[in-house]
Amino acid sequence: MPVPSTATSQTSNIAPPVDELSALTVVVIGRNEGARLVRCLESIEQMRLSQGSVEVIYVDSGSTDDSLERAARFKVEVIDHKSSNPCAAAGRNAGWRAAKAPVVLFLDGDTVLDPGFVAGAIAEFRDPSVAVVFGNRRELAPNASFYNRVLDLDWIAPAGEVEFCGGDALIRREVLERVGGFDERLIAGEEPEMCRRIRALGLVIKHVDLPMTGHDLAITRFSQYWHRAVRTGYAYAEVSAKFKNSPLPLWDKEARRNLIHGAGLIAMLASAALISLAMKSAVPIVAAAAIIAALVIRTAFRLRWKTADRATRLLYALHSQLVQIPQLLGQLKYRRDRFRGRTAELIEYKDA
Repeated sequence: MPVPSTATSQTSNIAPPVDELSALTVVVIGRNEGARLVRCLESIEQMRLSQGSVEVIYVDSGSTDDSLERAARFKVEVIDHKSSNPCAAAGRNAGWRAAKAPVVLFLDGDTVLDPGFVAGAIAEFRDPSVAVVFGNRRELAPNASFYNRVLDLDWIAPAGEVEFCGGDALIRREVLERVGGFDERLIAGEEPEMCRRIRALGLVIKHVDLPMTGHDLAITRFSQYWHRAVRTGYAYAEVSAKFKNSPLPLWDKEARRNLIHGAGLIAMLASAALISLAMKSAVPIVAAAAIIAALVIRTAFRLRWKTADRATRLLYALHSQLVQIPQLLGQLKYRRDRFRGRTAELIEYKDA
Protein backbone atom coordinates (compact mmCIF):
# COMPACT_ATOMS: atom_id res chain seq x y z
CA MET A 1 0.00 0.00 0.00
CA PRO A 2 1.34 3.45 -0.85
CA VAL A 3 2.77 5.56 1.94
CA PRO A 4 2.03 9.30 1.88
CA SER A 5 4.77 11.87 1.55
CA THR A 6 6.20 13.23 4.79
CA ALA A 7 6.99 16.80 3.84
CA THR A 8 8.03 18.99 6.76
CA SER A 9 5.21 20.87 8.43
CA GLN A 10 4.52 22.79 11.63
CA THR A 11 4.54 20.65 14.77
CA SER A 12 2.84 23.03 17.23
CA ASN A 13 -0.60 22.12 18.61
CA ILE A 14 -0.54 18.70 16.98
CA ALA A 15 -2.58 17.21 19.81
CA PRO A 16 -4.36 18.23 23.01
CA PRO A 17 -2.28 18.58 26.18
CA VAL A 18 -2.05 15.34 28.13
CA ASP A 19 -4.40 16.58 30.84
CA GLU A 20 -7.17 16.78 28.25
CA LEU A 21 -6.67 13.22 27.01
CA SER A 22 -9.86 11.50 28.06
CA ALA A 23 -9.30 8.07 26.53
CA LEU A 24 -6.71 5.56 25.41
CA THR A 25 -6.96 2.85 22.78
CA VAL A 26 -4.86 -0.29 23.22
CA VAL A 27 -4.24 -2.14 19.96
CA VAL A 28 -3.00 -5.72 20.37
CA ILE A 29 -1.86 -7.66 17.32
CA GLY A 30 -1.32 -11.39 17.21
CA ARG A 31 -1.03 -14.55 15.14
CA ASN A 32 -1.21 -17.95 16.80
CA GLU A 33 -0.37 -16.55 20.25
CA GLY A 34 -2.88 -18.70 22.16
CA ALA A 35 -2.16 -18.63 25.90
CA ARG A 36 0.33 -15.80 25.39
CA LEU A 37 -2.52 -13.63 24.08
CA VAL A 38 -4.64 -14.39 27.14
CA ARG A 39 -1.79 -13.31 29.38
CA CYS A 40 -1.43 -10.06 27.39
CA LEU A 41 -5.13 -9.19 27.59
CA GLU A 42 -5.18 -9.96 31.31
CA SER A 43 -2.27 -7.57 31.86
CA ILE A 44 -4.21 -4.77 30.12
CA GLU A 45 -7.06 -5.30 32.58
CA GLN A 46 -4.56 -4.62 35.41
CA MET A 47 -3.42 -1.29 33.90
CA ARG A 48 -3.51 1.64 36.32
CA LEU A 49 -4.80 4.98 34.99
CA SER A 50 -5.61 8.12 36.96
CA GLN A 51 -8.33 9.18 34.50
CA GLY A 52 -9.97 8.39 31.21
CA SER A 53 -11.45 5.31 29.61
CA VAL A 54 -9.68 2.45 27.85
CA GLU A 55 -10.72 0.90 24.55
CA VAL A 56 -9.05 -2.41 23.65
CA ILE A 57 -8.85 -3.75 20.09
CA TYR A 58 -7.38 -7.13 19.20
CA VAL A 59 -6.36 -7.65 15.56
CA ASP A 60 -5.79 -11.26 14.55
CA SER A 61 -3.67 -11.91 11.47
CA GLY A 62 -4.93 -15.25 10.26
CA SER A 63 -4.38 -17.43 13.31
CA THR A 64 -4.86 -21.15 12.84
CA ASP A 65 -5.06 -21.82 16.57
CA ASP A 66 -7.81 -20.73 19.02
CA SER A 67 -6.57 -17.16 19.50
CA LEU A 68 -9.82 -15.63 18.18
CA GLU A 69 -11.91 -17.71 20.56
CA ARG A 70 -9.65 -16.81 23.49
CA ALA A 71 -9.85 -13.08 22.69
CA ALA A 72 -13.65 -13.23 22.48
CA ARG A 73 -13.76 -14.08 26.22
CA PHE A 74 -12.52 -10.56 27.02
CA LYS A 75 -14.31 -7.21 26.70
CA VAL A 76 -12.39 -6.24 23.58
CA GLU A 77 -13.21 -5.46 19.98
CA VAL A 78 -11.91 -8.30 17.82
CA ILE A 79 -10.87 -7.71 14.22
CA ASP A 80 -10.27 -10.82 12.13
CA HIS A 81 -7.85 -9.36 9.59
CA LYS A 82 -7.42 -11.98 6.89
CA SER A 83 -4.74 -11.39 4.28
CA SER A 84 -2.85 -13.43 1.71
CA ASN A 85 0.34 -11.95 3.17
CA PRO A 86 -0.26 -11.32 6.90
CA CYS A 87 2.15 -8.94 8.58
CA ALA A 88 2.42 -6.86 11.74
CA ALA A 89 2.12 -3.59 9.81
CA ALA A 90 -1.28 -4.53 8.36
CA GLY A 91 -2.53 -5.64 11.77
CA ARG A 92 -1.47 -2.42 13.46
CA ASN A 93 -3.00 -0.30 10.70
CA ALA A 94 -6.33 -2.10 11.01
CA GLY A 95 -6.22 -1.50 14.75
CA TRP A 96 -5.41 2.20 14.90
CA ARG A 97 -7.82 3.02 12.08
CA ALA A 98 -10.62 1.54 14.19
CA ALA A 99 -9.41 3.38 17.31
CA LYS A 100 -11.34 6.30 18.78
CA ALA A 101 -8.88 7.71 21.34
CA PRO A 102 -6.23 10.40 20.69
CA VAL A 103 -3.40 8.17 21.89
CA VAL A 104 -2.87 4.54 20.83
CA LEU A 105 -0.85 2.00 22.79
CA PHE A 106 0.43 -0.74 20.49
CA LEU A 107 1.23 -4.12 22.01
CA ASP A 108 2.31 -7.42 20.52
CA GLY A 109 0.23 -10.37 21.63
CA ASP A 110 3.25 -12.10 23.17
CA THR A 111 3.87 -9.29 25.69
CA VAL A 112 2.72 -8.49 29.21
CA LEU A 113 2.04 -4.82 29.97
CA ASP A 114 3.48 -3.27 33.13
CA PRO A 115 0.44 -1.87 35.01
CA GLY A 116 2.06 1.50 35.70
CA PHE A 117 3.66 2.22 32.33
CA VAL A 118 0.93 4.32 30.72
CA ALA A 119 0.30 6.38 33.87
CA GLY A 120 4.03 7.07 34.16
CA ALA A 121 4.73 7.79 30.49
CA ILE A 122 1.68 9.72 29.30
CA ALA A 123 2.99 13.04 30.70
CA GLU A 124 5.64 13.06 27.94
CA PHE A 125 2.89 14.13 25.54
CA ARG A 126 2.68 17.51 27.25
CA ASP A 127 5.44 18.38 24.80
CA PRO A 128 3.64 18.82 21.44
CA SER A 129 6.78 17.75 19.55
CA VAL A 130 6.72 14.27 21.13
CA ALA A 131 4.94 11.84 18.82
CA VAL A 132 5.99 8.45 20.21
CA VAL A 133 6.79 7.30 23.75
CA PHE A 134 7.99 3.86 24.77
CA GLY A 135 9.69 2.26 27.77
CA ASN A 136 11.78 -0.78 28.58
CA ARG A 137 10.97 -4.20 27.17
CA ARG A 138 12.59 -7.26 28.73
CA GLU A 139 12.22 -11.01 28.35
CA LEU A 140 9.76 -12.69 30.73
CA ALA A 141 11.84 -15.86 30.95
CA PRO A 142 15.46 -15.01 30.05
CA ASN A 143 16.70 -18.28 31.50
CA ALA A 144 14.21 -20.47 29.64
CA SER A 145 16.70 -20.96 26.83
CA PHE A 146 20.15 -19.91 25.67
CA TYR A 147 18.49 -17.79 22.98
CA ASN A 148 16.17 -15.95 25.39
CA ARG A 149 19.08 -15.21 27.69
CA VAL A 150 21.19 -13.74 24.92
CA LEU A 151 18.51 -11.83 23.02
CA ASP A 152 17.14 -10.27 26.21
CA LEU A 153 20.10 -7.86 26.03
CA ASP A 154 18.90 -6.63 22.63
CA TRP A 155 16.11 -4.75 24.41
CA ILE A 156 18.46 -2.76 26.65
CA ALA A 157 19.13 0.74 25.31
CA PRO A 158 19.78 4.21 26.76
CA ALA A 159 16.77 6.43 27.46
CA GLY A 160 16.20 9.77 25.72
CA GLU A 161 15.41 10.95 22.21
CA VAL A 162 16.00 8.06 19.78
CA GLU A 163 15.58 7.22 16.10
CA PHE A 164 12.85 4.59 16.41
CA CYS A 165 10.75 2.41 18.68
CA GLY A 166 9.79 -1.25 18.59
CA GLY A 167 6.38 -2.88 18.45
CA ASP A 168 5.26 -1.68 21.89
CA ALA A 169 4.73 2.08 22.06
CA LEU A 170 2.36 4.96 22.76
CA ILE A 171 1.70 6.98 19.59
CA ARG A 172 -0.49 9.99 18.92
CA ARG A 173 -3.32 8.94 16.61
CA GLU A 174 -3.11 12.25 14.74
CA VAL A 175 0.51 11.51 13.86
CA LEU A 176 -0.44 8.07 12.58
CA GLU A 177 -2.97 9.75 10.30
CA ARG A 178 -0.44 12.29 9.06
CA VAL A 179 2.14 9.70 8.01
CA GLY A 180 -0.36 7.10 6.80
CA GLY A 181 0.51 4.50 9.43
CA PHE A 182 2.80 1.52 8.92
CA ASP A 183 4.10 0.41 5.53
CA GLU A 184 2.35 -2.90 4.80
CA ARG A 185 4.84 -3.79 2.09
CA LEU A 186 7.48 -4.56 4.73
CA ILE A 187 7.77 -8.01 6.30
CA ALA A 188 9.73 -6.53 9.24
CA GLY A 189 11.20 -3.23 10.39
CA GLU A 190 7.86 -1.44 9.99
CA GLU A 191 8.21 0.48 13.28
CA PRO A 192 11.65 2.02 12.56
CA GLU A 193 10.54 2.82 9.00
CA MET A 194 7.45 4.68 10.20
CA CYS A 195 9.45 6.45 12.92
CA ARG A 196 11.81 7.70 10.24
CA ARG A 197 8.84 9.29 8.44
CA ILE A 198 7.64 10.75 11.74
CA ARG A 199 11.06 12.28 12.41
CA ALA A 200 11.00 13.80 8.93
CA LEU A 201 8.09 15.91 10.20
CA GLY A 202 10.35 17.32 12.92
CA LEU A 203 8.71 15.21 15.63
CA VAL A 204 10.37 13.28 18.44
CA ILE A 205 10.56 9.58 19.37
CA LYS A 206 11.09 9.33 23.15
CA HIS A 207 12.43 6.36 25.13
CA VAL A 208 11.65 6.69 28.84
CA ASP A 209 13.37 4.68 31.56
CA LEU A 210 10.24 2.92 32.81
CA PRO A 211 9.28 -0.76 32.71
CA MET A 212 6.87 -1.18 29.81
CA THR A 213 6.43 -4.79 28.76
CA GLY A 214 7.65 -8.28 29.42
CA HIS A 215 8.16 -10.21 26.19
CA ASP A 216 7.92 -13.92 25.44
CA LEU A 217 10.49 -14.58 22.72
CA ALA A 218 9.85 -18.33 23.04
CA ILE A 219 12.92 -19.38 21.05
CA THR A 220 14.11 -22.84 22.00
CA ARG A 221 15.63 -24.11 18.74
CA PHE A 222 18.46 -22.95 16.51
CA SER A 223 16.14 -22.94 13.49
CA GLN A 224 13.95 -20.31 15.16
CA TYR A 225 16.98 -18.18 15.99
CA TRP A 226 18.21 -18.51 12.41
CA HIS A 227 14.87 -17.49 10.81
CA ARG A 228 14.59 -14.47 13.11
CA ALA A 229 18.08 -13.31 12.12
CA VAL A 230 17.35 -13.81 8.41
CA ARG A 231 14.24 -11.66 8.83
CA THR A 232 16.31 -8.94 10.49
CA GLY A 233 18.78 -8.95 7.60
CA TYR A 234 15.93 -8.74 5.10
CA ALA A 235 14.56 -5.72 6.96
CA TYR A 236 17.98 -4.03 7.01
CA ALA A 237 18.23 -4.32 3.24
CA GLU A 238 14.63 -3.40 2.45
CA VAL A 239 14.37 -0.36 4.72
CA SER A 240 17.85 1.00 3.94
CA ALA A 241 17.13 0.71 0.20
CA LYS A 242 13.91 2.68 0.61
CA PHE A 243 15.71 5.70 2.08
CA LYS A 244 19.04 5.38 0.29
CA ASN A 245 20.55 8.75 -0.71
CA SER A 246 17.77 10.59 1.16
CA PRO A 247 18.46 13.45 3.62
CA LEU A 248 17.43 11.13 6.47
CA PRO A 249 18.74 7.59 5.74
CA LEU A 250 17.85 4.65 7.98
CA TRP A 251 19.83 1.45 8.58
CA ASP A 252 22.24 2.29 5.77
CA LYS A 253 25.28 1.90 8.05
CA GLU A 254 23.87 -1.23 9.67
CA ALA A 255 23.19 -2.89 6.32
CA ARG A 256 26.62 -1.99 4.95
CA ARG A 257 28.38 -3.12 8.13
CA ASN A 258 26.54 -6.44 8.03
CA LEU A 259 27.48 -7.02 4.39
CA ILE A 260 31.16 -6.49 5.19
CA HIS A 261 31.19 -8.34 8.50
CA GLY A 262 29.07 -11.29 7.35
CA ALA A 263 30.97 -11.77 4.11
CA GLY A 264 34.27 -11.51 5.98
CA LEU A 265 33.25 -14.20 8.47
CA ILE A 266 32.07 -16.57 5.75
CA ALA A 267 35.25 -16.03 3.72
CA MET A 268 37.46 -16.55 6.76
CA LEU A 269 35.71 -19.73 7.92
CA ALA A 270 35.56 -21.20 4.42
CA SER A 271 39.22 -20.40 3.75
CA ALA A 272 40.29 -21.85 7.07
CA ALA A 273 38.41 -25.09 6.35
CA LEU A 274 39.83 -25.42 2.83
CA ILE A 275 43.40 -24.64 3.90
CA SER A 276 43.11 -27.08 6.80
CA LEU A 277 42.03 -29.82 4.39
CA ALA A 278 44.86 -28.99 2.00
CA MET A 279 47.48 -28.86 4.77
CA LYS A 280 45.91 -31.71 6.75
CA SER A 281 46.34 -29.47 9.78
CA ALA A 282 43.93 -27.87 12.24
CA VAL A 283 46.11 -24.76 12.57
CA PRO A 284 44.09 -22.57 10.13
CA ILE A 285 40.82 -23.49 11.89
CA VAL A 286 42.36 -22.74 15.29
CA ALA A 287 43.61 -19.39 13.95
CA ALA A 288 40.12 -18.49 12.68
CA ALA A 289 38.61 -19.47 16.03
CA ALA A 290 41.19 -17.29 17.81
CA ILE A 291 40.24 -14.29 15.68
CA ILE A 292 36.55 -14.79 16.47
CA ALA A 293 37.37 -15.20 20.16
CA ALA A 294 39.29 -11.91 20.16
CA LEU A 295 36.32 -10.14 18.53
CA VAL A 296 33.97 -11.66 21.09
CA ILE A 297 36.09 -10.51 24.04
CA ARG A 298 36.33 -6.99 22.61
CA THR A 299 32.57 -6.82 22.08
CA ALA A 300 31.86 -8.15 25.58
CA PHE A 301 34.08 -5.45 27.08
CA ARG A 302 32.32 -2.71 25.13
CA LEU A 303 28.89 -3.96 26.20
CA ARG A 304 29.59 -4.17 29.93
CA TRP A 305 27.04 -1.37 30.48
CA LYS A 306 24.25 -3.77 29.47
CA THR A 307 24.84 -6.31 32.24
CA ALA A 308 27.33 -7.14 34.98
CA ASP A 309 26.95 -10.86 34.26
CA ARG A 310 30.16 -11.76 32.41
CA ALA A 311 28.92 -15.11 31.11
CA THR A 312 25.78 -13.58 29.60
CA ARG A 313 27.85 -10.76 28.14
CA LEU A 314 30.24 -13.21 26.48
CA LEU A 315 27.36 -15.22 25.06
CA TYR A 316 25.77 -12.06 23.71
CA ALA A 317 29.08 -10.99 22.18
CA LEU A 318 29.41 -14.39 20.48
CA HIS A 319 25.86 -14.01 19.16
CA SER A 320 26.66 -10.52 17.85
CA GLN A 321 29.45 -12.01 15.72
CA LEU A 322 27.81 -15.17 14.42
CA VAL A 323 24.39 -13.57 13.77
CA GLN A 324 26.05 -11.60 10.97
CA ILE A 325 25.89 -14.68 8.72
CA PRO A 326 22.10 -15.29 8.71
CA GLN A 327 21.53 -11.52 8.59
CA LEU A 328 23.72 -11.36 5.49
CA LEU A 329 21.69 -14.18 3.92
CA GLY A 330 18.55 -12.16 4.69
CA GLN A 331 19.99 -9.19 2.82
CA LEU A 332 20.85 -11.42 -0.12
CA LYS A 333 17.33 -12.87 -0.07
CA TYR A 334 15.92 -9.34 -0.34
CA ARG A 335 18.16 -8.56 -3.31
CA ARG A 336 17.15 -11.80 -4.99
CA ASP A 337 13.45 -11.05 -4.46
CA ARG A 338 13.85 -7.52 -5.84
CA PHE A 339 15.75 -8.79 -8.88
CA ARG A 340 13.00 -11.32 -9.60
CA GLY A 341 10.25 -8.80 -8.90
CA ARG A 342 8.85 -10.98 -6.15
CA THR A 343 6.75 -9.77 -3.23
CA ALA A 344 8.25 -10.49 0.17
CA GLU A 345 6.64 -13.27 2.17
CA LEU A 346 6.30 -13.34 5.94
CA ILE A 347 9.29 -14.96 7.68
CA GLU A 348 7.96 -16.60 10.85
CA TYR A 349 10.11 -18.02 13.63
CA LYS A 350 7.70 -18.56 16.54
CA ASP A 351 5.67 -21.71 17.17
CA ALA A 352 1.93 -21.50 17.51
